Amino acid sequence: MSEVVQKALLGKDASIRMAKLTTRQKNDALRAMADALVRESASIIAANQEDLARGRQNGIGDSLLDRLALDEKRIQGIAEGLLQIIGLPDPVGDVLDQFERPNGLIIRKVSVPLGLIGIIYEARPNVTVDAAGLCLKAGNAVLLRGGSDALSSNIRIVEVLKAALASTVVPPEALQLVTSSDRSSVDEMLKLNGLLDVVIPRGGRMLIQTVVANATVPVIETGAGVCHTYLDETADPTIALNIAVNAKVQRPSVCNSMETLLLHEDFAEAYLPGIAETFRTLGVQLRGCPASIRIAGPMEEATEEDYATEYNDYILNVRIVESLDEALEHIRRFGTQHSECIVTEHPERAERFLQEVDAAAVYHNASTRFTDGFEFGYGAEIGISTQKLHARGPMGLPALTSTKFLVYGSGQIRG
Repeated sequence: MSEVVQKALLGKDASIRMAKLTTRQKNDALRAMADALVRESASIIAANQEDLARGRQNGIGDSLLDRLALDEKRIQGIAEGLLQIIGLPDPVGDVLDQFERPNGLIIRKVSVPLGLIGIIYEARPNVTVDAAGLCLKAGNAVLLRGGSDALSSNIRIVEVLKAALASTVVPPEALQLVTSSDRSSVDEMLKLNGLLDVVIPRGGRMLIQTVVANATVPVIETGAGVCHTYLDETADPTIALNIAVNAKVQRPSVCNSMETLLLHEDFAEAYLPGIAETFRTLGVQLRGCPASIRIAGPMEEATEEDYATEYNDYILNVRIVESLDEALEHIRRFGTQHSECIVTEHPERAERFLQEVDAAAVYHNASTRFTDGFEFGYGAEIGISTQKLHARGPMGLPALTSTKFLVYGSGQIRG
């Protein structure tokens, strides 16, 4: 029996026990997990150093190394995410609808755990904790398969979390980590029908496309982030600069960072030279359309491939458009339905942008970096869903439940 199947069987059995736990029991486990992370931070950082050293040896870029790195402050933040989940309402058992039929049947629709959730993700080890915390609070078991870049970190984190669970009524078997870095382990997970109830990919476009194309178990699709910020001709220049800079450089390695800056031609004539100089000072490599190059000076000319690329790095496309219509058309063509922003002081244009852009999160005068479960008040998140079935946007606890109907009768039969 393979490692994947063995751990899936353990997780499936644990999911049955998880569904019976009370909110207090699950919260006690989350608190124990958070305390253990802080208490064992030194050993987690030591394991993380192994991953960072291996990454440097393998030529991983600085941006991806940043996504991988852990220190005491980041571990404290990850633990805080678990504590925030404690304060969130438990979605399990919520009565979503209730009614009585003419024949006397009383029908109640309630939320229930999904069961065993498979999460396939890449370099960020904080996802290990976020996924575990959210899945357990929603009454699920979870089978994790992280990227090889973070293997040492993930193994140590799961060891710490499972040891913490052993002191609670939550079964440690509800948290499983696939330690094989062989690609076949992913392929095997995608076909665990009857064991995995759903699989969620969290990572770059290639990972997500692989999962969607090959899975036979149900998939909740989290999307790559080719995100845009459009600076309208009426944009306040100070607000526009602050939002654009934050959207790109606050943390460029994440999916809600901006990849293309769109500017109305009138705004660009007045303000693009200063904006471009700010980005260059911050170490951002600019790739622009011919009009951008004419106004803001030398930069590599952007190609259609560039406009479709999620860089997750200090690289930014710049394109000048003649109108809101042209900006909307660009976003429709190259966006990934993740997060999009308009900066404008024109209420009607803002409302049109909010209504017409087809994305999980659409912003007026605010950075796309806010598309995050923590910032939306969900605590840690399982990912940003860009699909339209079941869940969309930052996936908090309710997205990790399904529903069932409880039907109460008094002897009714169907004629």
